[in-house]
Amino acid sequence: MSLIRTAGLLAASATVLVASACGSSSGGGGSSSAGFTAPDLPQLEKLGKGEGEVNVLAWPGYVEDGSNDPKVDWVSGFEKETGCNVNVKYFATSDEAVSLMKSGEYDVISASGDASLRLIASGDVEPVNTDLIPNYADVYDFLKDRDWNSVDGQAYGVPHGYGANLLMWRTDKVKPAPTSWDVVFDKGSAYKGAVTAYDSPIYIADAAMYLMEHEPDLGIENPYALDEKQLEAAVDLLKEQRVNVGEYWSDYLKEIQAFTTGDSVVGTTWQVIANVAQSEKVPVETTLPAEGATGWSDTWMVGAKSEHKTCSYQWLNHIVSPEANAAVAEYFGEAPANSQACQHTANDKHCEIFHAGDESYAEKIWYWTTPIEQCIDGRTDVTCTDYARWTQAWTEIKG
Repeated sequence: MSLIRTAGLLAASATVLVASACGSSSGGGGSSSAGFTAPDLPQLEKLGKGEGEVNVLAWPGYVEDGSNDPKVDWVSGFEKETGCNVNVKYFATSDEAVSLMKSGEYDVISASGDASLRLIASGDVEPVNTDLIPNYADVYDFLKDRDWNSVDGQAYGVPHGYGANLLMWRTDKVKPAPTSWDVVFDKGSAYKGAVTAYDSPIYIADAAMYLMEHEPDLGIENPYALDEKQLEAAVDLLKEQRVNVGEYWSDYLKEIQAFTTGDSVVGTTWQVIANVAQSEKVPVETTLPAEGATGWSDTWMVGAKSEHKTCSYQWLNHIVSPEANAAVAEYFGEAPANSQACQHTANDKHCEIFHAGDESYAEKIWYWTTPIEQCIDGRTDVTCTDYARWTQAWTEIKG
């Protein structure tokens, strides 16, 4: 998808970056079956001697060595302790990340849920032996063995941070305070031209999630498992919404500016965006609506062609250590995955604001998961629409 995940860079210029949203997978439960047979690739059985370097492919803000801010550095200590020099390349979209990973030049990647299954299915990442990652034990259980990071009970990575796509509104323009996504769908016309929506094919899942509650006869059980009829219903809803959308956003700075000027008054957002807008005295609030929300849970994965496996595993263990995980979560603007990380955040309210570890809150979140033809909701009598079909549909929606 065309996800621009640059929120982490904001922390270098805004010290108010202290909170975001959290979540777990939606709809409850912890088991996973991706609906396809993963390539038969071996997992590492034991650690060897560090190879001296690790080539990292990451979202901006996930790998900081003090270059952007001397106070923000969870890389230098790792390099000193392990002898593994960290070489990092940042990517701007999940599609770009998938393409880069195919080169075989990268050892580890921080993959969002709209990329992880693609990487697994293509054989570009390999199963991960969590027994070799001591800090994995402290990762929240509700982030483990999920549709976007595991196949048939086999882990393909280590959960990192997570967040929700929330509803934000201008409190002086939108009244009463909304509690449902109908304010951007069914009631969107009340704010014609001032509704904002996320610019990505994965946003189709937001419409599908809304329809789960408001048109139950469609039989949608998982917003990432849509047959052609269900996809058509979601697309029709988004086409209806299109006339009310003033701007589709992927650049967080543009969304902040739009809410500042009042060009946008209601729409989907990240909590970190609201935090920055509020720090600039923009009258906005956020909520997780009654229908729930989509969200993300990023996973650190190991490249199948990696020549630095020991350093890769050492990096995975480090990045989900309580101290490093806390530092990343605060800097980037999300909830940490390690249950012990909250003891190490600079802002003692960070995890409270982000609902870190709050499973009742987490149950309302549907994490991004790559749409594939095999229906991940368990249906076997129909074929579901895949990511390519969603991309085509998104082009139709935007016109």
